[in-house]
Amino acid sequence: MSLICSLSNEVPEQPVLSPVSGCIYEKRLIIKYLHESPTDPINGQPLTEEQLIDIKVTPLGKPKPPSATSIPAILKTLQDEWDACMLHSFTLRQQLQTARQELSHVMYQHDAACRVIARLNKEVTAAREALATLKPQAGITHTVPTQFVNEQSMQPVHHGAMTDVSQTSITTAEGMNDEIIQKLQDKASILTQLRKQRGKRVPEGLTTIDEMRNFRCSATHTALHSASSPGILALDISPKNSSIILTGGNDRQAVVFNKDNEQVVATLKGHQKKVTHVIHHFEEDIAITASSDTSIRVWHIPSAQCLKVLKAHESPITGLSLHPTGDYVLSSASDTYWALSDLRTGKLITKVQDTTSQRGLTCAQFHPDGIIFGIGTQESVIKIWDLKECNNVADFPGHAGSINTIAFSENGYYLATAAEDASIKLWDLRKLKNFKTITLEDRYEIRDLVFDQSGMYLGVAGTDIRVYQAKQWDLLKVFNDHTAIATGIRFGSNANYLASSSMDRSLKFYKQLTQE
Repeated sequence: MSLICSLSNEVPEQPVLSPVSGCIYEKRLIIKYLHESPTDPINGQPLTEEQLIDIKVTPLGKPKPPSATSIPAILKTLQDEWDACMLHSFTLRQQLQTARQELSHVMYQHDAACRVIARLNKEVTAAREALATLKPQAGITHTVPTQFVNEQSMQPVHHGAMTDVSQTSITTAEGMNDEIIQKLQDKASILTQLRKQRGKRVPEGLTTIDEMRNFRCSATHTALHSASSPGILALDISPKNSSIILTGGNDRQAVVFNKDNEQVVATLKGHQKKVTHVIHHFEEDIAITASSDTSIRVWHIPSAQCLKVLKAHESPITGLSLHPTGDYVLSSASDTYWALSDLRTGKLITKVQDTTSQRGLTCAQFHPDGIIFGIGTQESVIKIWDLKECNNVADFPGHAGSINTIAFSENGYYLATAAEDASIKLWDLRKLKNFKTITLEDRYEIRDLVFDQSGMYLGVAGTDIRVYQAKQWDLLKVFNDHTAIATGIRFGSNANYLASSSMDRSLKFYKQLTQE
């Protein structure tokens, strides 16, 4: 008698008996069934794997089917199997071809979607830049300061550009007359006296050293300048209102930005090449910009009008500094000349060639008193000039490489200089010697130096942003928030915040964040 599985109707290899229904099952089949439903498949009563009873039988070989008992039958079976394999292979090839076509279509759609996304991102960036440009004073008219109108009253005013040919051509220097020299001397005497009074006490509200160490990046703005020509090259803060920031960019524009309401006040367009230097006037809403197009432009910020175009040089401007009187601007160029121009009339007062410099000047900065100024050269020398006599009165050698930037301390005693040798040198102007050298990491680049208004802190912009304590010259803080080299650094009023610009298009602000 043979046993038949109640599930498969075949002879079981491992027969088991269900005590619930008395039926015979293949063990592996009934176990799988019980995993899904713990009942007997015949009568539906509860059944577990432990209740199954193994049946011991003599193992029997399965008989061969009648069709495989002869050689012709075996050959036919093999032929049928071969035909089935070929048909299955053909079906797989068809499915593979269909999958390839579908994948190709999906990849084409993905590529098209990426192109659309890239175009939309570009349009969004352009729209943001246009919005930032249109933000300032729409529909509001502003009056131009009267001191700048005298020579323009008979000429039409063009927003963002000057077409006065007499002002855009190289003018002849008028020379330093007695009236100008007396004006410079009177201002220097007043500033010297004020500086001595300020030096006796620390300014009230000045940021302390501990607070400076706790400065963090508080805001970042990247939409001020065009993304097509990325990079902010110059930075300044209004001394009268420390919320007003002035930047110059690689996109040939200067932007006036209010950090409190985070809006663009004015966009100054007119330069033909990148804007490399910017200065905000001490007391007036006037901006001065210098460019690689060899021109210096004077702007009325509320109306975004170009008031004057100063053409004192025939080569790119490398240095720009405003005299403490607020009436004269000092400039240097790569043609070894420095010049002093009248901000009000646009006339060139004097232009002097540094005959000892063969490869051009790199930077220029007025002393806080305005009687002397410093010039950096490509020959690694800083030269101190007397403005009244137009004489070179002192030289500071010692750097290796072209001078990148210089900065006078507000106390009038110290001069900080930086060159391509990855070092900062501090000079005592009373003793005319170098008393401190800060050596930075190898290949460290320095683009800008600045003292705060109290002379307590020295800011460094370059590979990163750094703040040093003056007199002790200890490193207080390093900021690594920029993703490209930093080009400018300025302190706010009483050093209550720090601003920096970079080639990564960003303008960043740092301050002590309130603990929540």
